[in-house]
Amino acid sequence: MSSNVYQFKPFNIGRTIVWTSFAVILLVAPLLFTSSLSQTMLSQMGISIIVCLSYNILLGQGGMLSFGHAVYSGMGSFLAIHTLNLVTGGLPLPVSLIPIVGGLASMVVAVILGWVTTKKAATPFAMITMGIGELVWAMSLMFPEFFGGEGGVSGNRVTGFKVLGITYGPQIQLYYLIAIYTFVCTGLMFAFTRTPLGRMLNAVRDNPERVAFVGYDTQKVRYFAFIVAAFFAGISGGLAALNFEIVTSEVVSGYRSGAYLLFTFLGGSTFFFGPIIGAVLMVLAFVLLSEFTKAWLLYLGLVFLFMVMYAPGGVASLIMMNLRVAAFGHLRKLLVRYLSLALTALVVLIGVAAMIEMTYHMQLNAALGPELSFMGGTLDTKSLNSWLGAIVVSLTGLGLFEVCRRKFASEWGQIQESIEKEIKRRDAL
Repeated sequence: MSSNVYQFKPFNIGRTIVWTSFAVILLVAPLLFTSSLSQTMLSQMGISIIVCLSYNILLGQGGMLSFGHAVYSGMGSFLAIHTLNLVTGGLPLPVSLIPIVGGLASMVVAVILGWVTTKKAATPFAMITMGIGELVWAMSLMFPEFFGGEGGVSGNRVTGFKVLGITYGPQIQLYYLIAIYTFVCTGLMFAFTRTPLGRMLNAVRDNPERVAFVGYDTQKVRYFAFIVAAFFAGISGGLAALNFEIVTSEVVSGYRSGAYLLFTFLGGSTFFFGPIIGAVLMVLAFVLLSEFTKAWLLYLGLVFLFMVMYAPGGVASLIMMNLRVAAFGHLRKLLVRYLSLALTALVVLIGVAAMIEMTYHMQLNAALGPELSFMGGTLDTKSLNSWLGAIVVSLTGLGLFEVCRRKFASEWGQIQESIEKEIKRRDAL
């Protein structure tokens, strides 16, 4: 009997539960959040999930820091909006397939630009992507026939022949189209990480010299992964074109690429689900936080700085580390420490936010007078007491936070040692 008998892998119940839960969340979310704002935000979250996951193919899976990923999501948006207008003019193509057109268009752009881009890795790769990003953004203002100039290109998604009577006029209809694309694209990108190319991309990230030594062309690995990432980014751009029905030069800007980088990192690029968390945070920041304060970009910068200093693995890393601690029954020991960290961090945030809001009020709203409302109280930009109070609160909170952080770090280290001993004991049995 042949020894090369196929062995069936055991059914992965945990993974099935995760993917089923993801599908249920996508299905039920607009039924729980029924307002137009909520459905619009949910649609944007779906689009952002695809583009952040596509960016993480480069950053997390391949170790390629790109400053120009918006070129590919943006080109997908422009080709999709032009295709939408062709459908309005009589092109027999269902509106539901237009995002795929955006993906294919971005893939073609990546085929053309990717070979040069992936010639080098590490810092040279980042600089090349930045240069290409700036080049395309400049071109978007130089060629108004394609990019629409400052006004952009607009379209109407309620067009073409109606499949099953679906017009995509109501936002909830478009949301479910985005949800389907989100689920399918997420599944395909997860499958990509399990393919030989995906595994080889990880190897190129970790040890390119060894990969080259065993006979693989590291540039080709990066190049093919670059094309795959561009394809999914283009799909997200096509969905964005349908959602907003207008595409401007902002979609290919360095600002947009920076947002992808920032929130993919904040979500956690070392885990597959990290960019999903980052995408949700990106929409919440852009839509909700920007409504609360004009200084929201400054707050984002401070959050990014805080995460780099204390949690470089992102939110996903924090979740996984604490799940590991919980699995060994030590999480309860840390609850008080977490509470003290949260409270002291809140004190610091209140003090810093007070200074930021007073500064912005002096610069942007000076005509409204020196007073402004802040957390149910009143601050006076011309009063020394307001400034001293904010400084004292900030420094006090910072000192208490550092004390709590050191105690937390000490207890965390003890727990990790205990877990390692437990693992060794189990291995010895």
